[in-house]
Amino acid sequence: MPESQKRSKANDGPVPGLDGVKQRERLLTTLLSNVDGMIYRCRNDEHWTMEFVSEGCLALTGYQPQELILNRAVSFEQLMHPDDREPVRAAVEAALRERRRYEVEYRIAHADGSSRWVWERGAGSFDENGQVESLEGIIQDVTERKRAEQSLGEAERRYRSIFENAIEGIFQSSPDAGYVTVNPALARMYGYDSPEQLIGLLRDIDRQLYVEHGRRTQFMAALARDGSVTNFESQVYRRDGSVMWISENAREVRDAEGRLMMYEGTVEAITERKLHDAAMRYQATHDALTGLPNRLLLQERLQQALASAREHGHQVAVAFIDLDQFKLINDSLGHHTGDALLRTMAQRLRACLRDGELVARQSGDEFVVLLGRTHRGAIAYLAGLILDAISQPCVIGGRELRVTCSIGISLCPGDGEDAASLLRHADMAMYRAKEAGRNNVQYYTADMQSGVAGRLELLTRLGQAIERNEFRLHYQPKFDLRSGRITGAEALIRWESPDGMVMPEAFIPLAEETGLILSIGHWVLRAACLQNRAWLDAGIGPIPVSVNLSRRQIANGDIAASVAAVLADTGLPAELLELEVTESMVMPDAEQAAITLQRLRALGVRLSMDDFGTGYSSLSQLKRFPVQSLKIDRSFLREVTTDADSAAIVRAIISLGHNLDLRVLAEGVETAEQQAFLGANGCDELQGFYLARPMPAERFGELMRSQAISP
Repeated sequence: MPESQKRSKANDGPVPGLDGVKQRERLLTTLLSNVDGMIYRCRNDEHWTMEFVSEGCLALTGYQPQELILNRAVSFEQLMHPDDREPVRAAVEAALRERRRYEVEYRIAHADGSSRWVWERGAGSFDENGQVESLEGIIQDVTERKRAEQSLGEAERRYRSIFENAIEGIFQSSPDAGYVTVNPALARMYGYDSPEQLIGLLRDIDRQLYVEHGRRTQFMAALARDGSVTNFESQVYRRDGSVMWISENAREVRDAEGRLMMYEGTVEAITERKLHDAAMRYQATHDALTGLPNRLLLQERLQQALASAREHGHQVAVAFIDLDQFKLINDSLGHHTGDALLRTMAQRLRACLRDGELVARQSGDEFVVLLGRTHRGAIAYLAGLILDAISQPCVIGGRELRVTCSIGISLCPGDGEDAASLLRHADMAMYRAKEAGRNNVQYYTADMQSGVAGRLELLTRLGQAIERNEFRLHYQPKFDLRSGRITGAEALIRWESPDGMVMPEAFIPLAEETGLILSIGHWVLRAACLQNRAWLDAGIGPIPVSVNLSRRQIANGDIAASVAAVLADTGLPAELLELEVTESMVMPDAEQAAITLQRLRALGVRLSMDDFGTGYSSLSQLKRFPVQSLKIDRSFLREVTTDADSAAIVRAIISLGHNLDLRVLAEGVETAEQQAFLGANGCDELQGFYLARPMPAERFGELMRSQAISP
C-alpha cells in the first residue's frame, strides 16, 4: 500500500487528546499528502522561493520538501528548463496583473537527471492594498501525457506527410454526397488543380465520375455486404472528359453506435496495366501473322456457342478451310510470299463474315469459321462466298497468284456435341473435299470415319515396314541420247506390304507429314549404295545410282554426315552416288540449302536438280548450287510436240544447263516424238517409260550386261 494511503488509514477519525485546531491541521496534512502532485506556496521573487511544499515534492522533483523550502538546497527557479523560465514568468505575471488564475506547462530537471514535463495551476494571494503576498497552487507531473501527445503529433505529421505525398490517391467520401477529403495525388489523377477544387466540383460521384452508371451503387453495396472492398476496378472520367481505369480499396467508417459515417480508401491508376493486360490477352488469343483469332480463342468461342446452342436449341456450324496451292507457293517463292498470301486470304475471309461470326487461323494454311445461330442455307451461301473470294487472283511482290480452297463443314447438333468432335469432323470433311478435286465444299458424313481409320492403319503399317523388310528398290535406267547406252539409274522405292504392292504416291506424303521419311530415306540411301557396290563386285558398271532426298532430310542438317557414313560402311565410291534434290526443296532457304549441298559435293558425290522448271529459281540462284545436272520436269514434256510454250521452255532449260556446263536429262519420256524433239534440241540424257520402266535390281543387272537397248 502506498505510504500516503497508509497515512490516510492511520489518521481516519478523531484523535483522542488533541484539540480541534490540531485535529484540523492533521486532517489538512493528510489531505495534502494524498494529492497527486505538489501543493505549494511561494514568494513572487526572482527565485520563486518556496515557503511551503507538500510531500508530493519528492515524487515530482526528487528533492525532499525541506530542500526546496527557502531555497535551502536548490530553488524552484533553478529546476526549470532555461528555455521555459522566461515564458512561464511572463504568463504568471500577466495572470497576476489581471487577477486571474494562471495555467502553464514547462519542463523541470529531476534530481535523477531526467527531464520532466509539469503542469502548474495557481493564483496570487493579495493583501488589502492589492499587493501580491504569495503564489499558491499545484504542480503535477504530465510527462507521460506530453509524450503521448508528442507521439500523436508525430503520427499525425507522418500521416499528413503520407497523405500529402503519396503516389496513390487517398479519399474519404460520404454515402450520400461527394468527397469529404482527398489528397493531392487523387486530385492530379482525376485532372483537378487541387483537392479543394475536386471536392467542390465533383459532388455526384456516380454520375460525374464513373463511366458505368450505377457503379457507385455497386461500390456501396459491396461495402455494406463485406465492410470493405479490394481491387474494385472501374472506368472513370477525368475532368477533361478522358477515360481512365482505376482500382479502389476502401472500407466503411462507423461511429461507436455502429452508424455509418463515411468511406475511406485508396485509388490506384491502372490504365497502363489494363492496356498491357489487353495487349497480352490479344497476343495470347490472336495469330501474330494474320491478326485473326487463334486456336485458343476459337476454342473459347466455340465452347460458348455450343453452350448457347444447348440452352436455346439453335444450330452451330464449323467450317474447316485449307488453301489448296499454298504449299507449292510457299516452297517455291519463299516464306515472305507465303506470309503475304496468308494475310491476304485472312482479310478476304474476314470480309465474308457478318457480325457475330468468327474466323480463326488454325495452323499453317488452315482456317476455321464458326457460325452460331445459323441454318444450312446460310452455311451454304457463306461457303460459296468463301470459295469465290479465295479464288480471286492477287498480286504479291509483283507476281499474280491464284489459289483455291477446300472446305469441310460439321454441324451441331448432328455431327458432334463438343468442340473437339466438331473440329475433327470438319477436318475430315475438308480432306474429303481435297480428294474430290479441291476447290469445293463437303459436309461431314459418318462414312468419313472409315477413311480416317484407313489412314491411321496405313501409318501404323508404314512405321513397321522397315523392321519387317517390306521395302524394295526398283531402278529406272537413264540413257545417253546419242549412244543409247545406260549412263545411270534412279533408285525408286516400292512397298510390298502383306496386302499387296503400295506405290510411293500412296505413302510418301504420309511419311513426309509424320517424319517417317527420315528413316525411310536413310534406308533407301543405304540399300542403293549396297546394291551398286554389289554390281561393282559382280563386274557390272560402274554407273552412278541416283537417290532422291526429301525436304526433311535437307532441313535436318546432318545429311552430309549421314551420307559419308553410308559410303564408308558400304564401300561405294562417292562418284557413283548421285543425290537428287528438287528446285522447290532448296528455294525457300536457298542460302542454307547451298551450304548443305556444298558439304555433300565435298564428299565427292554427284548432285542433280530434279523437277527443274517448276519453281522460280533465277540464273544467279542456280549458280549457287554445286549441281552437275538438271532434270527437266515431266510436266513440260507432255505437250512439247504440240504446244509452242512448252517447247520453248524445254529449249530454254537445255540451253541454260549447257551454258552453265551442266548435263541436262529429260524425265518422263513416253513417246518417240518426245525423244526426237529432245535429240534435235541437244538434250544429253533421257529417262521414261518409252525407254524402260523401273525394274528390280536383278533385271537391271541383266540389262546392264546386255546393253541391248538401241538409241
